[in-house]
Amino acid sequence: MLSPSSGNTVIKSKLIGRRMFLLTAAKAIVTFGIIGRLVSLQINERTKYKTLSDKNRFREWKLAPERGVIRDFFDKEIASNQQVYQVHLIPENSKDIEKLFVRLKTILNITEKKLFYLRRVIAKQKPWEPIIVSDNITWSEFSRLNLFLHELEGVKPIVSVARMYPDNSSAHILGYVSQVSAKDLQTKKYLKDLHVPGMSIGKTGLERKLDEEIIGKIGFQRYEVNAYGKRIKQILINEGQAGKSFKTTLDFEVQKFTSELIKDKAAAVCVMDVYNGDIVSLVSSPTFEPNEFVHGLDKNYWNSLIKNEMKPLTNKAIAGLYPPGSTIKTLVALSALENGVIKPLDTFKCEGKIELYGEKFHCWEKDGHGIVNLRKGIQRSCDVYFYEVARKLGVDRLSETAKKFGLGKKVLNGFIEERAGVVPNTKWKKKFIGQNWYLGETLHSGIGQGYFQSTPLQLCLMTAQIANGGFEIKPRIIFDKKNNNLREYIKYKNENPNDPLPTDLLVSNFELKPLFKNQEHINLIKDAMFSSSNEPGGTSYRHRWENKKFTFAGKTGSSQIKRFTEAQREAEVKQESLPYKDRDHALFVAYAPYNDPKYAISVLVEHGGSGGKAAAPIAKKVIKKVLERHELRERIDSLLGEQV
Repeated sequence: MLSPSSGNTVIKSKLIGRRMFLLTAAKAIVTFGIIGRLVSLQINERTKYKTLSDKNRFREWKLAPERGVIRDFFDKEIASNQQVYQVHLIPENSKDIEKLFVRLKTILNITEKKLFYLRRVIAKQKPWEPIIVSDNITWSEFSRLNLFLHELEGVKPIVSVARMYPDNSSAHILGYVSQVSAKDLQTKKYLKDLHVPGMSIGKTGLERKLDEEIIGKIGFQRYEVNAYGKRIKQILINEGQAGKSFKTTLDFEVQKFTSELIKDKAAAVCVMDVYNGDIVSLVSSPTFEPNEFVHGLDKNYWNSLIKNEMKPLTNKAIAGLYPPGSTIKTLVALSALENGVIKPLDTFKCEGKIELYGEKFHCWEKDGHGIVNLRKGIQRSCDVYFYEVARKLGVDRLSETAKKFGLGKKVLNGFIEERAGVVPNTKWKKKFIGQNWYLGETLHSGIGQGYFQSTPLQLCLMTAQIANGGFEIKPRIIFDKKNNNLREYIKYKNENPNDPLPTDLLVSNFELKPLFKNQEHINLIKDAMFSSSNEPGGTSYRHRWENKKFTFAGKTGSSQIKRFTEAQREAEVKQESLPYKDRDHALFVAYAPYNDPKYAISVLVEHGGSGGKAAAPIAKKVIKKVLERHELRERIDSLLGEQV
């Protein structure tokens, strides 16, 4: 029989054995776990930890893409790039941001205001997202920064490129670039994989229209650093890919010349090839400095722009809306002829005014023009004649003709700034104003007043299509070789109106679209415009060119701002004696040379008063400049045509 003590010993022995087994098993499990983990780290997660290790050893910085260059017709760069020095920062790579800011403030002379802005940016962004400390430092600052780079954790000096405009004469049509906003990232899908600190995108004009193609592809730098983050050597560099470059139809020399002519005025000038719609010049004044937008706009400069009553940020050539005034009388006459409402020799008597339902409709000539036919009506710009024509024609038929010639719609595809304007008719008024049309409004429409609203570009297009014999063209500002021989089509059709185009002139996907029923009607309008500019009594006669090389045919116009009172009429108050804001807008349209039309022009001078006094002299000088450069343009055009 076993003693109690012996039993206890056996039990204890069994317990110890079990505990040893469990302990041994646990040790085995832990050992195998460790071994398994080591195997996993060495094999399965090797790539992950190698990557993390490399991140400690290597640094990679994305580089902003280089935008494509924009050139004029003669290959002059009108939007290019220049080398700039920038300072970038990744906040998470800096142990003490505030200490870093103190050091940067010493090295780069950064203001407290700038530091306050940087703190706000850091608070909003992810810590690993780079921010721009400065996007345009001097070479001496750049050099000094590199000397102290080992003290500046997370800081990277970058050699980059920024947009540069050699001249501000084309600012409105080129537009400007600025840094990418949060809204841009949300709305522009093509920016998703492109956005890097320091990158700018087009905000207006051609820069915006062409942005997706012109923006380029990002590059990157990769280099090795030591334990202190100091750069040891460059491992790899990829400069990215420059964006697509574009050639425009603009003539930079004409742009500069025109801009200088109107620099002190609120004005716009458009010049267009009458056969293919090439825009040679498109200038709006006052202008702005697009380079100011590239590196962050100064608040004082911005305020000076938005508070300027002459609205320098508005592209008046495509976004300014003005009653076309008497410039539209050419279309009123054409529409009346086409619809059989009048004949060229039909006359009306102008006694200085007519009366309709008790309302007086005045002519600009107080004592009237006497007996007036179509030619004299356009030559002298007789309002009474066109009141009578409009009354017979009706606003709906006038509206149809005006729209055919490009009024009341956007004609320069892809420009967000462009406005369509208004070509009124009975349905339009009912829809947008909720009222019936009145006959008196038809009379106002007959002289380009009332509800009519147009842009200088539309008026230039209207004139170009009259000049080429009445054939449709589409304005273009990006050069395209395909339409260079359009001139031959139209010239042949003008000279041989009843003959089909010969096979050697036929081109696929081309349709010569006439805007008339009877080409003789277009010729009558052109002749009347000639008399307006080149015969005594014409409203622009005093500004004619005696040299046939520059002879133009034109039509003056005025957009009424405030209606004259009877007292002012009796006192024969002149426009120049009125307060500036009360004066009429001055307008002038023309084409040249008369015998062989090549270019159409429209000129607007806000509050300029008379079109003959304020707008025609500008047009005269610009026409001469354009025609003097035509031979060179034609030679280049011919060479490019041979390359097609």
